[in-house]
Amino acid sequence: MDKKPRILFVDDEDNIRLLYKTAFEKEGYEVLLAKSGEEALEILEKDKDIDLIVLDIKMKGMSGLDTLQKIVKEELKIPVILSTAYVSYQEDYMSWFADAYVVKQADLTELKNEIKRLLSERKK
Repeated sequence: MDKKPRILFVDDEDNIRLLYKTAFEKEGYEVLLAKSGEEALEILEKDKDIDLIVLDIKMKGMSGLDTLQKIVKEELKIPVILSTAYVSYQEDYMSWFADAYVVKQADLTELKNEIKRLLSERKK
């Protein structure tokens, strides 16, 4: 049996993390949650078997862009989707290091499609 793809969702809003956990477990993914960039980096340090990261940009403490910079610097080779309510961050050069950029919305279709696309590219 194939193992479920493991996705780490990083968001400082409790309700968003709960939404992601509920929606993506229903899609058949194993969901890991972090409420900050610092917590995400701790998880990544211990767990090398994560298939994809969905990262909020604007968070208390370490921003998503700072977290992304550390992920890139560590050469973790894990696809990262930046997910934010702010379109303006798409112009920030650090966001170019992400594999995808999705504007947060109640309809998770775009995020689900990007996750499927990146996971299928990773299998190739």
